[in-house]
Amino acid sequence: MIGFLRGTLISKRPPALTLDVGGVGYELEAPMSTFYRLPDAGRELQLVTHLIVREDAHSLYGFFTEAERSLFRTLLKISGVGAKIALGVLSGMSVDAFYNCVREKNLLSLTKIPGVGKKTAERLLLEMADRLPEQQAAAAAALPARSAAEDEAHGALLALGYKPAEVVKMLQDLDAVRLTTEQLIREALRSVHRERGAER
Repeated sequence: MIGFLRGTLISKRPPALTLDVGGVGYELEAPMSTFYRLPDAGRELQLVTHLIVREDAHSLYGFFTEAERSLFRTLLKISGVGAKIALGVLSGMSVDAFYNCVREKNLLSLTKIPGVGKKTAERLLLEMADRLPEQQAAAAAALPARSAAEDEAHGALLALGYKPAEVVKMLQDLDAVRLTTEQLIREALRSVHRERGAER
């Protein structure tokens, strides 16, 4: 995963821009919220990024702030919302304005965004209702503190494709204080295999 890029801005033609990083030209797509804040070509720039890998293409997206990238990633998890619509949302309004629309159930403002029809707007309001920043923060605060090893194991299991709820269940009965990250992962995977074997 490419977390960020720092280099010289070569060109910017919405929605595309090119960044020279150590002699390698990276082509990225970015929302207008990022384009409005770009410096002139030839200046140094750092962007946080998100890489989408498909069979026919690797697409890299750049964002001026972590808040923009975080919302972009959240939008991608919603059924029927791809990168194009997610970029459109970020181009049509600020991150804070979008979350306010969700809080206020402001369907009209969302349908004014190019590419967002009524059905998509309704889906956004419905599925984003429980993904507001304050709700995610409250959910995180309600969770018991995890050790560094458990944090690393949690991230590794998510990367393997397990769902968050599955990962919590896999790790909940393990001794996160005594075991290393590798041992936690190994034991968690063994527990899943044992359960699946018992179901057969």
